[in-house]
Amino acid sequence: MTTLTVDKLEPNMITAEPVLTKRGQTIVKAGEKLTPQLIAKLSFYKIETATVEDTEPPVSSEPEPTPTTTTTNETYVSEQITYTQRLKASPQFQKFQSDYALNITYLKENFEAIIAGGGAECSDLMLENCESLFKSKTSLELLDMLSNMRNLEDPIYSHSLNVALISRSIGKWLKLPKEELNIITLAGLLHDIGKTQIPESILNKPGRYTDEEFAQMKSHTLLGKKLLNDKSFDPRILYAALQHHERSDGSGYPRGLGEDEIDDFASIVAIADVYDAMTSARAHRDPLCSFQVISEFEKDGLKKYNTKYILVFLERIANTYNNSRIMLNNAKTGRVVYINKTNLSRPVVALDNGDILNLADSANNELYIKSIL
Repeated sequence: MTTLTVDKLEPNMITAEPVLTKRGQTIVKAGEKLTPQLIAKLSFYKIETATVEDTEPPVSSEPEPTPTTTTTNETYVSEQITYTQRLKASPQFQKFQSDYALNITYLKENFEAIIAGGGAECSDLMLENCESLFKSKTSLELLDMLSNMRNLEDPIYSHSLNVALISRSIGKWLKLPKEELNIITLAGLLHDIGKTQIPESILNKPGRYTDEEFAQMKSHTLLGKKLLNDKSFDPRILYAALQHHERSDGSGYPRGLGEDEIDDFASIVAIADVYDAMTSARAHRDPLCSFQVISEFEKDGLKKYNTKYILVFLERIANTYNNSRIMLNNAKTGRVVYINKTNLSRPVVALDNGDILNLADSANNELYIKSIL
């Protein structure tokens, strides 16, 4: 047996003894094979060490392979590995993925506690969990990782967590104080809690809603506020649940409010909500590339969303992908070399064949960035 600190644990190690919290609760049983999620759980509960079974490296009868010189073809394949593939293979992303999955588990538990009658006492734990995902990351690095977390189940909870993280990032860009960052994070986490009261047959319907079904879906805003009422939550959290589908031009729901009537935090959550929805896969379409989402916001977003928030958000998102490799809709690939501040979705691109294209020029109207490589 060997006792290791938690940061030295690796997936597939077998625990030799039960791992207990300071209160004596069993977190991992003896004989369990460790997974990234279990290791993240130990970190979450501030467990310092765990005892694992000793393992010996397998004895191989095969001779050691003779080192070979990398061929031109192998070098070519290596260069073709995309940024996304490199990111997903990194230890940082794998740690983020396990912490994210653990956050989803605890978020479900907190939703259930609130629905059962609990209240703001859940706030500290929800914040602690969510803030753990920001550790050692800038907001832009975190959003980059989120863009690669699109194949998860539990869409209500993963969407709620994403919106919380994006909302907190916007709050950081706006230089909000810590207390307000915490409130807007909770507003993002709880903005869709009303969807837990909508039948799954409607939530998961792949086709278009009937008028009756759409009316029922829209009621999640009212149901969410009702679930959060009288539970000591900051009023801005309730407004976010009620108003995140309101729009500055009065076209939103449930009340068709104008910009001056919509709470500021609800306006920020609304932007995060739409961005996450558009960059996620849907039954009728693939996820949109961030530049396509920026383009959609530029078309009518400046009328629908609070200007002082949407402009900051779009500029920050666009600059995230400066110098990124991209593919155009004509299948040509290249790199973003300059962000046009007056046309954020259409930057200057250096193609692999040496051509320089300013996508904001009228001559390039038919071209757009289809994906980030």
